[in-house]
Amino acid sequence: MSGRDKTKNSVDKAKGKAKEVAGKAVGDEELEVEGKAEQARGDLKQAAEHVKDALKR
Repeated sequence: MSGRDKTKNSVDKAKGKAKEVAGKAVGDEELEVEGKAEQARGDLKQAAEHVKDALKR
């Protein structure tokens, strides 16, 4: 996995966590769910990158 991809996935996860926490703090369930979805998307992308790396070996 390239450093750029890893950083982008980590940023997606961090943005998602921030949205989730903000949603909980203000009682905005939609924002909270959106944050959880962004975190999941970052995890999924990172897993896909790991699979691609494994196949290259």
